[in-house]
Amino acid sequence: MHTPRAGVVVFHGVLFRVFRRVRPVPNIHDPEWDAERDAPPFRWRRARLGRQAGSRDLGASLFEVPPGAATFPLHIHHANEELLFVLAGSPTLRTPEGERELAPGEVVAFPAGRAGGHAVDNRTDEPVRYLIVSTMRAPEINEFPEEGTFWLRDYAPGRDAPEGALDVDGLRPGV
Repeated sequence: MHTPRAGVVVFHGVLFRVFRRVRPVPNIHDPEWDAERDAPPFRWRRARLGRQAGSRDLGASLFEVPPGAATFPLHIHHANEELLFVLAGSPTLRTPEGERELAPGEVVAFPAGRAGGHAVDNRTDEPVRYLIVSTMRAPEINEFPEEGTFWLRDYAPGRDAPEGALDVDGLRPGV
């Protein structure tokens, strides 16, 4: 077998085109769910589409939230910005300023810092799906204002903690 140039192989005098194996492309309509949580009221499943597509500096997670559930408590990302796209259902967005129901197609930005504090709940009888796109900066500090706690980590949100990572949840200032 002789390979005169990349993409072409000559085998027993016959020229063959060789195609590189391409990794499967994630699909927002037929996701490969790779994370879930079932600790009421926080129940969801998640497809980390950015990771699945090979993204390094941007995260993209598709969440599906069943009726009566929420994804996370009200929280603030001090290092990362997020953008939420409602794909299906009518989730309730809670912020430190109040709450409102979102509709399919709406897009909401959550800048880093207290101005971007948010929580997403599903108070309807139908599942909710939304896409979160985010920066992937580390270190990250998450603040949970309703609980008065912080989560500190030296790796980006949405990633698995590497061995030996700084990962401290439940910190209370002054305690």
